[in-house]
Amino acid sequence: MNKELIEALNTLEKEKNIRKDTLLEAIEQSLIQACKNHFGKADNVQVTIDRENGDFHVFADRTVVESVEDPAMEISLTNALKLNSAAEIGDVIKVEIKSMEFGRIATTNAKNVILQKIREEERRVLYTEYYEIEKEVVTGVVQRVQGKAININLGKVDAVLEEDEQVKGEEYKPTDRIKVYILEVKKTPKGPRIIVSRTHPDFVKRLFESEVAEVKEGTVEIKCIAREPGSRTKIAVWSNDPDVDPVGACVGHNGARVGAIVDELHGEKIDIINWDENPAILIENALSPAKVIAVMADPDENTAVVVVPDYQLSLAIGKEGQNARLAAKMTKYSIDIKSETQAREAGILYDYDEEEEEDYYDEYADGEYSELEAYDYDSTSFEAQPADSEATEEIEEITEVTE
Repeated sequence: MNKELIEALNTLEKEKNIRKDTLLEAIEQSLIQACKNHFGKADNVQVTIDRENGDFHVFADRTVVESVEDPAMEISLTNALKLNSAAEIGDVIKVEIKSMEFGRIATTNAKNVILQKIREEERRVLYTEYYEIEKEVVTGVVQRVQGKAININLGKVDAVLEEDEQVKGEEYKPTDRIKVYILEVKKTPKGPRIIVSRTHPDFVKRLFESEVAEVKEGTVEIKCIAREPGSRTKIAVWSNDPDVDPVGACVGHNGARVGAIVDELHGEKIDIINWDENPAILIENALSPAKVIAVMADPDENTAVVVVPDYQLSLAIGKEGQNARLAAKMTKYSIDIKSETQAREAGILYDYDEEEEEDYYDEYADGEYSELEAYDYDSTSFEAQPADSEATEEIEEITEVTE
């Protein structure tokens, strides 16, 4: 029996990562509890278990007396001499207790103590395992939909994708394999409760770390990120190696790297820009793909006024203000975008060469760049692609301004 016990403990340690010593300690405590249930007390009981072969012994310290009043704590001189021929009144000797003496109830309670300890250790191991990968991306399988929440199996435990952490428009069906960001791991009496997300900005960051070796190694850093899940994300990247182009590294050859991430996000557009310590330059980059004439940033107030060409105003603001909103989230600046005409009327622009203005206008309003604004920025290939209806509407507005 003892050999099988050790083999069972070794199996539990291997398969469930429950330490054998912890289970042996649980068995010791269960035997002490059995003594307490059987004798009414166990303050004088010690249990020893051989960690190699599983042999165990239960001993009780009992005082040698002439007349026994408390069998759990005392032993008669006659019985003590059978165990130790040198025993005398007042000595304390160790008396081995055979587990067969325990009653059925005491044995059942001991068994329950062991099982409870195993369950506690299983929960502890699972909590520790998933707590160590909190804030990371894992792949799970959709199990079932409960109300507006979705249960996702992560292998050893189920996680919950709550409604607020789901991307609007994404549909999930049982058996679908999806990647999720472990947002929080909570310890509960029933085991770890894991909350996952597909909307968190760091979800995109972790995807870049898995797809872009330079980001994972730390050569390229993602300095800041702003996201509107399901629609568009802007990230600012910087390289600590002058020979590595951070934007190019994230885009990959023919857009392969960023394309894989866009696919995982079900078509969510991603703008990758260069990060700069100068807030004015960072704000200008963040408003890409719109062109910027001037940026006046106030670091103390975290505010900035941005001037763009008249026909670029709608592009700089974006549909329903999305481009400006994401730029503000990314830079943490309150951004006020003005057209060139508005800036001049407000007295913001003073030194401006009208000849340069005319050259600038001619370059983008005529000639080979006349259709530039009829393209929608597609980060998958990091190149201009045919415009959608939204871009066409912007062109019509630009045309009216031009005319």
